Amino acid sequence: MQLLRRIGLILLWLAAPLVAFAAANKNDPYLVPLRGAGNIALVVASFAIVIVLLRRGRWRTTAGKLLVVLWCLPPLLMSTAHLKFELRKHDVLAASATEARQLGPHFMVGYSSFPEVARLAEQGLIGGVYVTRHNIRGRTVEALRAEIAALQDKRRAVGLPPLVVAADQEGGIVGHLAPPLTKVPALATLTGLAPDEQQARAEEFGRIHGRELSELGVNLNLAPVLDLKPPQPRNRLDFHTLIGQRAIATDPVVVSTIASAYVRGLEESGVGATLKHFPGIGRVRTDTHHFSADLNTPVKELEVTDWLPFREVLSHSRSALMVGHVTLTAVDPDRAASHSRRVVQGIIRDTWNYQGVVMTDDLVMGAIYQNDVCKAVVEAINAGVDTLLVAYDGAQFYRVFACALEGSRQGKLDAAMLRASDERLSRAFPTEQARVVSRVRVVGKN
Repeated sequence: MQLLRRIGLILLWLAAPLVAFAAANKNDPYLVPLRGAGNIALVVASFAIVIVLLRRGRWRTTAGKLLVVLWCLPPLLMSTAHLKFELRKHDVLAASATEARQLGPHFMVGYSSFPEVARLAEQGLIGGVYVTRHNIRGRTVEALRAEIAALQDKRRAVGLPPLVVAADQEGGIVGHLAPPLTKVPALATLTGLAPDEQQARAEEFGRIHGRELSELGVNLNLAPVLDLKPPQPRNRLDFHTLIGQRAIATDPVVVSTIASAYVRGLEESGVGATLKHFPGIGRVRTDTHHFSADLNTPVKELEVTDWLPFREVLSHSRSALMVGHVTLTAVDPDRAASHSRRVVQGIIRDTWNYQGVVMTDDLVMGAIYQNDVCKAVVEAINAGVDTLLVAYDGAQFYRVFACALEGSRQGKLDAAMLRASDERLSRAFPTEQARVVSRVRVVGKN
C-alpha cells in the first residue's frame, strides 16, 4: 500500500505541470479534443486532487504545499486563457462596419456552432465558410443543406453578397462529406486507363462531386490535388499530408489530363475547383500540418515538372489556386509561399499572369500557427492572397482576424492590394448559384 501511495504521488508530481500547460493553452488547435467537456473534466479533476491532498494532510509539509499549489494552477490558468480568448473575440465582433467590409471578404472559416458562424456572416466578418465531417456527423444531408441555405438567407437579409461555401471532396482518402455523399475513388486510380478513358472517368467523378455539392449549397471544392506523386516512400512521421496517396501521378502530363477533366465535371454543376498545393509538396517529406518545410528545387526544374499541371489547368478553367505552407527557398527563403509576395505576386500574378483567386492552405497548420501568425496574415494580404483559410479549428478565426484588424489599424495593410483582391473575389466565385440554392430552399419550406 505504501508503495502504491508513493507511485501515486510521483504521478501527481509528473502530471501537475502537464495539466497546467494544457490549461494555459486550452485554445491551442492541438487541444481541440479537450474543449468543452474535456476542459470541465480537467478543472473538476484538479479541484478533486487538491481536496484529497488537503484531507490527507499534505499541506503540512513544504513539498506537499507546493504540490497543492501546482494543482490549484490549472483552473486559474484556464480561466486566464479563456478570458484572453473572450477579450480577443469581443474586439473582433466589435469591429466597425467599415473594417468588416474591408477585411471580412478575405476570410473563410470552418465552424462547429451555427449561431456563432451566423453572427460572423451577418456582420460581414467572413466571406466564406468551410463545411467538413463534423458538420454532417449524426445529421442528414437535408439538415446541412438547410443550415447552409439559412446562412445565405441571413447574408441576403443584411444586403451582403452570398458566402462562398467550400468543402474538401478529393476522392479516395479525402472525402470529408462522404458518407453520406458518394464516396468517389481517388483520381490516381485512373492512371492505368487509356487517355480518353482517363478523361471520361475523371469528368464523371467531377460531375458526381459537383452535382452533390451543388445540391447541398457548396459552391467551391478544395480539389483536385496537382502535386506530383513522390517517388520515395512516405515519411513515417507524416500522418496527415499523405500526399503519396492523394497525388494523381508522377507524370505532369497525366496529372494535367486527369485534373483538367475532373475540373470540367465540377464546373458543369456550377462548383468551382481549387488547385492545390502550389508550389508543390510532392518533393517535401516534412508534414506542414505540424512543421515548417523547405522546397529546395530550382525554379527552372519546377517549371518543367511540378508546375506544368498548375499552369495547364489554370489556363482553361475558373479554378482557384491554393498556396501551401512550404518555403520555396530559391525564391523566398525567409517565409512560406502562402505569405510570400515574391511567390504570389512575383510568380503567380506577374510571371503567370493569373488573376484568379489565390487562397492559403489552412492557417491553423503548424507550419504557420507555431510561428508568427500575425506576421503571416499581414504578409499574405500584402502579397495578393485573396482568401485566408481557417478550417480545422474555427475558433482560431478570432486570433487570425485580430491580426488583420491590428495590421489595418496600424496602417500595415496594402490598400491597393486589398482593392485588387476585392475585384478578383467579386468576379471569381459562382455566387449566383448560392442565391438560387437559397431561394429554392425558401420555396421548399412554404
